[in-house]
Amino acid sequence: MANAQTAPSFSVSVSPHIKSAETTGRIIWTVNAALTPAAVMGAYYFGLRALFTTVLCIATAVACEYLFQKLLKKKITIRDGSAFLTGLLLAFNLPPQVPFYIPVLGSCVAILLTKQLFGGIGYNIFNPALMGRAFLVITFPKLMTTWNVPTAAFFGVDTVTCATPLNILKMEGIDRLIASFGDRTSLYLHLLAGNRAGCIGETCIIALLAGGFFLLYKKYITWHIPVSYLGTVVAIAWIFGGRGAFFAGDPLLHFLSGGIVLGAFFMATDYVTSPSTRAGRLLFGAGCGFITMLIRLKGGYPEGCMFSILIMNCFAPLIDRGFRLKVFGTPKGRKK
Repeated sequence: MANAQTAPSFSVSVSPHIKSAETTGRIIWTVNAALTPAAVMGAYYFGLRALFTTVLCIATAVACEYLFQKLLKKKITIRDGSAFLTGLLLAFNLPPQVPFYIPVLGSCVAILLTKQLFGGIGYNIFNPALMGRAFLVITFPKLMTTWNVPTAAFFGVDTVTCATPLNILKMEGIDRLIASFGDRTSLYLHLLAGNRAGCIGETCIIALLAGGFFLLYKKYITWHIPVSYLGTVVAIAWIFGGRGAFFAGDPLLHFLSGGIVLGAFFMATDYVTSPSTRAGRLLFGAGCGFITMLIRLKGGYPEGCMFSILIMNCFAPLIDRGFRLKVFGTPKGRKK
């Protein structure tokens, strides 16, 4: 009886039993912070118009989420930063000189149709920012493929054409692309620093890599998707990217061009729309890289990052089912 009275009491609760100080809001706002250097460089190169487009995207996304949840008497979630992040990523995927209604419409589609109608954060099937951009590309193809010369000169040389490097590469070839920047070294430096035509947030590779490595350091994302995505792009570009011969392509050019660095670190790694297992993430990233290069080399569009991630979003649940983890304590071969 004495033993029963002195025995320690245990409190039993449902899982998870291992908890962390990290919250959804803290993670998302950290991702927003990691994108800040690229946003600053986008404003530097493309001027106040790019900054206005970015602010308009963010404001519309946050307002749409707030009004939708307010009207339906749902919990207001704008403080978690997810709507802010959607607007910021959408702005990063827009040309800098689009009319004001483009970011407004794109943000509405991203928040209302892609996110809230599926149940809100954690329930959307597709990346909201990329769905917003896909809607705009289909609806306003000319406005979404009109590019502008950067307004600031880095390394003392201005970009001499308003076409994107991938457009020039696809239509006129690598020799014309190199000539438009002077020489191959200048081409690489311009691509790395961001002094080229393109979307607002995709051009400065240095800023994007800094933000991506910061998220890896914080362990908010893992290396599996970025490495498999970028590695697949580099391998295919090297093997099949040359004209008339195998292993004659320029993998560095494809790595630095377009939006694959932005996509690999900040959009393909979205928790909701990507696989949850390590093996699944490797397959997901490789699939994104393969589709991106298939479109770049053989498709009608010069860039395939957006389409590749959206297509692989469709397969994320199937990939998770194929790479289910073994349940602890179950017989060999049995999975949950």
